[in-house]
Amino acid sequence: MTPAGRPRGPKPDWLNSPKVWRTEILAGLVVALALIPEAISFSIIAGVDPAIGLFASFTMAVTISIVGGRRAMISAATGAVALVIAPMNREHGLGYLVATVILAGVFQVILGAVGVAKLMRFVPRSVMTGFVNALAIMIFMAQVPEMHDVPWPVYPLIIGGLALMVFFPKVTKVIPAPLVSIVILTVITVAAGIAVPTVGDKGELPSSLPVPGLPDVPFTLDTLTTIAPSALAMALVGLMESLMTAKLVDDITDTHSSKTRESIGQGIANIVTGFFGGMGGCAMIGQTMINVKVSGARTRLSTFLAGVFLMVLCVVFGPVVSDIPMAALVAVMVMVAFGTFDWHSIAPKTLRRMPTGEITVMIITVVVVVATSNLAIGVVAGSLTAMAIFAKRVAHFAHVTSVTDPDGTSVVYSVTGELFFASSNDLVGQFNYATDPDKVVIDLSAAHVWDASSVAALDAIETKYAQRGKTVEIIGLNDPSADLHGKLTGELAGSH
Repeated sequence: MTPAGRPRGPKPDWLNSPKVWRTEILAGLVVALALIPEAISFSIIAGVDPAIGLFASFTMAVTISIVGGRRAMISAATGAVALVIAPMNREHGLGYLVATVILAGVFQVILGAVGVAKLMRFVPRSVMTGFVNALAIMIFMAQVPEMHDVPWPVYPLIIGGLALMVFFPKVTKVIPAPLVSIVILTVITVAAGIAVPTVGDKGELPSSLPVPGLPDVPFTLDTLTTIAPSALAMALVGLMESLMTAKLVDDITDTHSSKTRESIGQGIANIVTGFFGGMGGCAMIGQTMINVKVSGARTRLSTFLAGVFLMVLCVVFGPVVSDIPMAALVAVMVMVAFGTFDWHSIAPKTLRRMPTGEITVMIITVVVVVATSNLAIGVVAGSLTAMAIFAKRVAHFAHVTSVTDPDGTSVVYSVTGELFFASSNDLVGQFNYATDPDKVVIDLSAAHVWDASSVAALDAIETKYAQRGKTVEIIGLNDPSADLHGKLTGELAGSH
């Protein structure tokens, strides 16, 4: 198999494996079936015709399967993107929504090219865990409306679907259990004439393929200024969700992916989707989990086929697909939610060993995501909390000890630790300005000066001693610290 992330190379080995082909084809079919009601639901959120969401899911999946950086990841119309662009459609119409999607794609290509994906290294593991757990909760919560105020047969159908997905893999793993569950429950409801909500109740499926075209907006600077804020918001939310999903799939499959290529690929996919009149999207974590974790897909083929099957199912097999009971798809998504949640992270044994700060970050990430229904906001909140906790923890590592010369003519202060804005604020108060001898030596050989706040603190110490007619000599600065100190000392307002 070719190394992950490499765009070109010799034909991969899996092309000659019938087993891999079967896995990828069946995975693509299961994902396509699960995408249909989701895409329709997100269309409703965005205030557009169901066909707009289904077209977006088709073009996103097919395009990202070719240009994306993470194999087997599913991109399609998503709730996060729908929420961002819904006001644009409501206030200005579909043409502006489509133009916003295209511009968002352009922004994503630019952000990807300038290296925004590298920011993923600043997302701590506790935030990632919180993100995954919040995602699982949101997937489950999204199914609750489908179980509320419905005919009673829905409940035994859901239970039956869950039972099939738990026990069928013990018989054989050749066919994905979710596909078996969907087929059996559909046959039962149709054959027995059981009246339960179906996929067809969500909205009318398209009967033809999308055609490319330009958005119906005036091509003026006024249009650009109208759509730019929403486009940038969509670009950032889409990238955040896609890169977090890619990182999650990396962990599950124990492989590496190119996050830069994925960022640019998401942009290209949204540009293509916009020109086909779709509502845009990003990586879909629930469907990706069905593809990677439940169905065992590992290649671009499953992503490509998910998009192709989606259109085939809608256009060719629309009447059959419309008869699929929502209970079957609810059971699949409940199973995905259960499998996605990191149960190890909340085990008593884990919680006893985990630092309080890490648990706090995880909880804040989960709470913010669930409260806002926005994964991106939760990740930012969790990351900022983690940084604040880290800064507070590191701030306590700066220690000052003093040794006075036996003859009483000088004193040497040894500073140990990292000096930055959080730790340097306490530094000024750790010197005995009034009682120290006339010569003061500050030894920084066991410290590192990181920022202007630390230089300002050292200047303030020198000033306080100078006011008492005493001299200060700073020694032991390592090269980077000496460079920073040399550039900024005496130049910072308020340090004297």
